[in-house]
Order: sequence, then C-alpha cells, then structure tokens
Amino acid sequence: MWLGSFTSTTGTFMQQVALSWLILQLTGMSFYLGLTSFLAQLPLVLFSVIGGVFADRVDRRKLLIFSQAVQMTTALILAGLIFFDQIEIWHFLVLAFVTGLGQAFGGPASQALIPGLVKRNDLPNAIALNSIQFNLARVVGPMLAAAVIVVFGVVYCFTFNGFSFLAVIVSLLLINTSFRPQKTKETMVNQIKAGIQFVLRRNALRHLMFLGFVSTFCGVPILTLLPAFVRGVYGKGEITYSWMMSIAGAGAVVGALLYASLSRFSRRGLLALWSQLALAFLLGAFALSTQWIVASVFLFGAGICLLGLFTSITSLVQLATIEEMRGRVMSLFFLAFRGGMPAGDLTAGLMADSFSEPVSILLLSFLLASSSVTFLVFGNTVKKL
Repeated sequence: MWLGSFTSTTGTFMQQVALSWLILQLTGMSFYLGLTSFLAQLPLVLFSVIGGVFADRVDRRKLLIFSQAVQMTTALILAGLIFFDQIEIWHFLVLAFVTGLGQAFGGPASQALIPGLVKRNDLPNAIALNSIQFNLARVVGPMLAAAVIVVFGVVYCFTFNGFSFLAVIVSLLLINTSFRPQKTKETMVNQIKAGIQFVLRRNALRHLMFLGFVSTFCGVPILTLLPAFVRGVYGKGEITYSWMMSIAGAGAVVGALLYASLSRFSRRGLLALWSQLALAFLLGAFALSTQWIVASVFLFGAGICLLGLFTSITSLVQLATIEEMRGRVMSLFFLAFRGGMPAGDLTAGLMADSFSEPVSILLLSFLLASSSVTFLVFGNTVKKL
C-alpha cells in the first residue's frame, strides 16, 4: 500500500508542478492558481461526508479503486489535450473539479483503511509513515518534473501521473484488510446524522477539526502561491520552482520523522499547538524574504511544522473515534481539514491579486498565530490530549 501510494503521489506532484506553471503561463494571474485549487477541493466539501458513509457501508478497497480510476482518467485527458495543443483554462478548471470528486470518495476510505492494517499502538507511526510517503513524493515528484520538462516536455508529467494510479490499484488488489462492512437498513441521511452527533458530543473532536481547518486554510496557500513568488518576487523560472517544491517536501519528510520519534509523547495536543505557532512564524518570515535561497530556508522549516501539525491532528482524531464510526468521522475531519484548502487558496489568490503575494501570506500567518495562541491560553481540551 505504501509503495503504490508513493508511486501515485510522485506522479501527482509531477503533474502539480507542470499544471501550476502552465496555468500561470496561460493566464498570467495568481487568481487562477487559487481558483483551480479551489475547484479541486470543492467536491471534498460537498461530497466527502457522503463518501464517509460509503466507507462505512461498502468495501473500502473497491471505493478506493473507483477513486483512483477517476483521477487516472482526468490526468490522461489533460495529457491528450496538451499533446494536441487544444488546452484552455476551462479544461483545467473542469477536470480539477472531477479529480476532486474522485478524491471526495477515496479520501475517507483511505483514511479509514489505515487503522485496519496495523495494531492500535502502531497507529500514530503508521500515519507518520503514510505522511512520509506523501512528502517524500513531494521531494521526488518536482525533481522528476523538472527533468522530464527539460528532456521530454511538459505533457509527459501528465502522462506519467495518469499511469501511476495503476500502482495504487494493484496494491489495493494485493492487501488484506480486517474491516467488513455491516449490513444496515439505516438510510444514508440517518447515518450522516449519527456521525455528526458523534462528533458534536465530543469536545476534543470538535476542537481538533477546527484546528485542522485553520491550519490548512492558513498553511497550504504558501504552496499554491509558490509559482507566483518564484516568478514575481524572485524573478526565476520553473526549475527554481521545482527545487523549492522539493525543499518544502524535504522539510515535510523531516517533520514526519520527528513526529514518529515522538509518537509515545504523552502531550501530542500541546505539541500540535506549538507546531502551529512555529508554522505561523515561518510563514511570516517566508513572506518577508526577497531572495529565493533565504526563503527556501523558511520554506523547509514550514514544511517540517506543517507536516508535524497535520500528522499530529490526524492521529489524535483517529485515536478518538471507534471503528463503526471511523468512515464518517474521518469524512467530517476530511471535510474540515481539506475544506480549509480551497477556502484558503481562493482567499490567498484574491488577496494576492488585490495586494501582493507576500502581503497575502503575511495576513494568513497572523490569523494562524492568533488561533494557536488562543488554544494555548484557553484550549484545555486540546492541551490535555
């Protein structure tokens, strides 16, 4: 499962580098970077709760295979449009939404599948290991993208991504899982209500979901606006952008390793809050940097904090739920966690076009710092986790 996911995620980051650069070349506007990301994440907001119900009612492997097939199809369609020089901005926008639709059903199933592959005591490290593959791919993918673009052309980044989903499908066919969906006569609406009520009755889950939303809303736009920083602030090209994406990914790998080494740490909630505050500081420092080498140092640190924060919150949510509710709880967390991404990306893109990219990230860093300080002072529920 790890190897299949790593192959596919590497292809995804190869495509992301090529996609962002093509959009910027095609439109010259940071707004479209934010809009494309917004449309890719919007289905997660609209349909992930329904995807969570499916993850509790059907075979999670089959649901994941469906998700991978949808994403593979959109990547290959983009490759074809670019190869025949028929690509337009609306193609990016529509296919981003379709890709997000596949992820809305695959995401909760993937999150719910992991606990069935390991013992409970190993769950935090399993989540950290899964984060390592994601962020190791974020290092390797942009580096491969830079090489492929120079040697073969941008279209092959999309082609490789399309075929990389076969690795996940094969791995899903090979693994055995402990989860067996129980037959139920409950309607989907009632099951959604039961999942929401389960979360609402638990202060820790509510607070963790809020932290997940704020963290992605403020933290992820640094990567979305990175090509605009590279081009407009540093005056560099796509190779520098690829390297900076890899640097951010390298920081995230280090962050996952650090978290894994602290997996037995008894105050993981407190660790998450301090990571959020450190991330806010690094985002502000990055926004104020005018040289790409200096900015890369802060980007590396932000990658460490961002991944440590995400992994910590995800682990705490997984440990706070029960198997019968896992798909629905993770879909609600997915909704909050991933829902912050399109909202943050669109907000950051609008602020960047109205003011500037550095001002946009600086304002988000202030918001993130305010959240962490508030929870450190008043959030006893999270601090005690």
